[in-house]
Amino acid sequence: MSARTPLVLGPTADLVDGAWAAATEDLGFDLENPATGEPVIRALGSSGARVEAALAAAERAAPGWAATSVEERAALLDAAGAALAGRVAEIVALEAFATGVPIRQTTPLGFIVHGAFPLAAAQLRAGLLSSERDGVEVHRLPLGPALCLVPWNAPAPMAAHKAASALAAGCPVVLKVSEFAPYGTQLLAEVLNEVLPPGVFQLVHGDARTGALLTGDPRVRAVSFTGGLAGGRAVAAACAAHLRPAQLELGGNNPLVALPDADVAEIARAATELLTTLNGQWCRALGRLIVPRPLMEQVVEATGDRLRALRAGDPLAQDTEYGPLVHSRHRERVRDETARAGGHAVPYGVMPDKGNFLAPTLVTGVDLADEIFGPVASVVPYDTVEEAVGLANATPYGLEGYVVGADEERALAVARRVRAGEVKVNGSSVMSLHLFTPRPAWGLSGLGEEGTTETILFFTGARVVGVEGRA
Repeated sequence: MSARTPLVLGPTADLVDGAWAAATEDLGFDLENPATGEPVIRALGSSGARVEAALAAAERAAPGWAATSVEERAALLDAAGAALAGRVAEIVALEAFATGVPIRQTTPLGFIVHGAFPLAAAQLRAGLLSSERDGVEVHRLPLGPALCLVPWNAPAPMAAHKAASALAAGCPVVLKVSEFAPYGTQLLAEVLNEVLPPGVFQLVHGDARTGALLTGDPRVRAVSFTGGLAGGRAVAAACAAHLRPAQLELGGNNPLVALPDADVAEIARAATELLTTLNGQWCRALGRLIVPRPLMEQVVEATGDRLRALRAGDPLAQDTEYGPLVHSRHRERVRDETARAGGHAVPYGVMPDKGNFLAPTLVTGVDLADEIFGPVASVVPYDTVEEAVGLANATPYGLEGYVVGADEERALAVARRVRAGEVKVNGSSVMSLHLFTPRPAWGLSGLGEEGTTETILFFTGARVVGVEGRA
């Protein structure tokens, strides 16, 4: 789909027990076209009655879905993936329009939208949910109705990953997408509704109030949440009250450690990519660029040159490399937090006159203490590698870390000392190091591990069966 293809933006609607209905709760603001800043439609949420109906339907569907065989579930997941593959071009265009992320970035992420379902099916067929240890059987059983809460920066891919995992585990899914970017996920729900039985997958809309209704309900047996720290704390508190498992990815203030032998051009390339992927609106974005003091001036200059060269513009244009932020509210919040952080902030590049654009910014003279969730990072000098490791770990977060160095073994040795769930050496892509490695969250970055296998298993509990003394 190109920028010349008109997008179809239907009314916001929820899917409950196989039936669609228009969302009716006014959330108090307008959704915008990030590229122009103009209002598009009113932000709407599901009514309390529809939320209640979705929870009741999920509870009714749970026994039947859990009773389906592994092969039956896998076949339905394969069918869902095949159906989504035919609509993924529309979904990634809607994602670009809603979030401001260039379509050249939403398009490769679109593979997750349809690929998550056959990947989950393959794991079922490989025997993920059952094993035997010395004659003792271990069965992984579904916990029950699952709640999946996804943010606005890449909503459809995250919704697909979480939903495919929960469905594979045998759990009915209630999905709530961020109120700022409903379009692509609503289309995903339309496709899934054509394949899955009623009540097995449902979509509701809303803000934190809807989230509170869902997380506070005892019929929900597991919650997978990706979002901000405040929201994660609220989810954790609600889950604690019910002694219910919660999988939380809450963001990070991620360091990039440039070692003394690193090439300045490579440091600048990695820093630019980490600062501007998803327009800086992603949990694994660059928060702090930690550089040798003698190289600091060169690194700032080289990174600034790369940032200035980025083509900023309409996210639906194929040649756009950097787009606007999701909403004017978020742009102003990023500006305010940057100003409060202090230091010397320098923006790079010429931005379009209209829209929610914010030039990527490097801040010197201060080490940013918290995640800003925008295209803003501090540049922090160091004198010894030991000091660099200390700076990298001087944060309550622990999601992602990056190390750049010419001597790969030395860089790996430093990476092993960085306190984060995943640390990439000489890499800066949005993808994980390996499809089948976990994606852990440490400290304020959350609880638990997401991943190809880990998320399916999160939605299950173990039952162990055997004859005593036989093992």
